[in-house]
Amino acid sequence: MMRKVRFVLSVMAALMVAHSAGARTAPDAPPLFAQPWNSGLLDSEPAFHVQEIDADTFVLRQSIKTTFEAPFLYLLFGATKALLIDTGVAGADLRVEVDRLIAARLAARRQTSISLVVMHSHGHSDHVGGDIGFAGRGDTVIVGHGQSEVAAFFGIKNWPAESATLDLGGRVVDILPTPGHHDSHVMVFDRATRLLFSGDAIYPGRLYFQCAKTAVYRASIERVAAFAAGRNVRWVLGAHIEMTRAPGVLFDPSERARRDEHRLELAPSVIGAIRDAVVKMGDRPRVESYADFVVFPHPPDPRGKQPPDWCL
Repeated sequence: MMRKVRFVLSVMAALMVAHSAGARTAPDAPPLFAQPWNSGLLDSEPAFHVQEIDADTFVLRQSIKTTFEAPFLYLLFGATKALLIDTGVAGADLRVEVDRLIAARLAARRQTSISLVVMHSHGHSDHVGGDIGFAGRGDTVIVGHGQSEVAAFFGIKNWPAESATLDLGGRVVDILPTPGHHDSHVMVFDRATRLLFSGDAIYPGRLYFQCAKTAVYRASIERVAAFAAGRNVRWVLGAHIEMTRAPGVLFDPSERARRDEHRLELAPSVIGAIRDAVVKMGDRPRVESYADFVVFPHPPDPRGKQPPDWCL
């Protein structure tokens, strides 16, 4: 249901005249990735485009040819565990890509096996659709999609105020509850790379949350801002790209080929920019476009309503 609602919202948002409030949060720095991401320009585009951040950190993008969501997934290796964050949209063979990366890593380290933890930034279908491919895989744990299941797996007793850690074997990640977009939403901070994997709560695109959950989303961003202040976050990596390089300009979601996409990686200053944008709304949430994101509160059912003031 959320995927259908999201598509309706995206179509409507694409028709809006965007204004770009504020300057870009991304600095004029070299890109994190060696190549531009596959964006549907080639008919031969594979189902997943894989890029390496370092020998133990990989990013996979599901092709826009398979889904308009074109989500990003993350695979992190420690000495004893591998962590997969999100599994994308059903219908593409994610398992074969992940197994290939695991096999190459084991060979390079002369290891015979490694445990795999499959978790999700949240429970929407474009982030859990590939789970079925890992069902029955040996030495693999698939974390549930609901708030209670996520909290139980990571040992979070006071949700969402309490965070947790997961040790992958010499590599510790922090799990930060960040509800608002979804009740079970979490971000993952990797202490080794200082990368913050932000799911659908922060990315260059439409930051969706229901009108009635504006305060919940705002509180989550406040907690992330407080957390990031003491962690020297290097980049924020979300789960989608929905914007062009032009400040404040969104792609039409019906496009199956995109030119001049916004960078995936966002500077950590984006956290404060989003916090300020949501605080400015107060108790009157409305759609607002900024250079690197669009704050997108919406009613539960958007049909028959029009942004930006459909919450009021």
